[in-house]
Amino acid sequence: MRFVFALITTLFAWLPIGATACDGAVACPLGDRSYHVRVPDTWDGTSALPVLVHFHGWGRDGAQVLRNGRIATLDVAENVLLLAPTGRNGSWAFRQPGSDDTDFANAMIEDAAARYPIDRSQIFVSGYSWGANMAWRFACESGDGIAALLAVSGSLSQNEDCTTAPDAVFQVYGKTDNVLDFPIGRGGDETYVVSLWRRQLGCSDDQTGTQDGPWNARDFLTFERTSWGCPNGRVVLDLHPGGHFIPHDWIALQVRDLLDQS
Repeated sequence: MRFVFALITTLFAWLPIGATACDGAVACPLGDRSYHVRVPDTWDGTSALPVLVHFHGWGRDGAQVLRNGRIATLDVAENVLLLAPTGRNGSWAFRQPGSDDTDFANAMIEDAAARYPIDRSQIFVSGYSWGANMAWRFACESGDGIAALLAVSGSLSQNEDCTTAPDAVFQVYGKTDNVLDFPIGRGGDETYVVSLWRRQLGCSDDQTGTQDGPWNARDFLTFERTSWGCPNGRVVLDLHPGGHFIPHDWIALQVRDLLDQS
């Protein structure tokens, strides 16, 4: 009981003057918008926290992200501060450069940093579907401070002219996705979906990735992984035979890999 009281006291100590307490089901207000936050289960109340920003899919909201067992699980639930912004009308403005959702996400990170001690060297950005498109847009415009992009079943045009890039990119896609069709390049190139990030991180267009072979997070779904060690960062592509969904444990396992390398 003393530990719980001390932890609660520490949480409130991190709140800036005038800020409301928010966690879990209670949204954090930010201007005319809001986001949700989940404190990791193992946090001691003082240590700097890695951060995962997750952009929800179309028609969803930040509260649903926190309840999603394919996002808030394993290392994400145990070790990472999960920030879940809510898009206007359940959507995101990712199609054009200069997105106000990029500004909102940056403001959210700063607001969370005033509430909790965050580790600026371990900020990860993820998203699913429409949210993966937004995660790409955010990395394209504010990626210099991002340790990794984790995108699920979504991307942007590979012809985008991005001004920034994250340190690492992890992309997963189902080859039979019929919601956001899996993009294939010339000659049936199945690695085309990450060609933008390979260029941004210094790989040449003709640089062949390493075939890391099949792997499983769960027995019923096999991923085929290709990776590139580019001069300015790492790109990883996982393909599976399924459709449009967040694979069990995929986000958390990439986070674990990133935390183990830090």
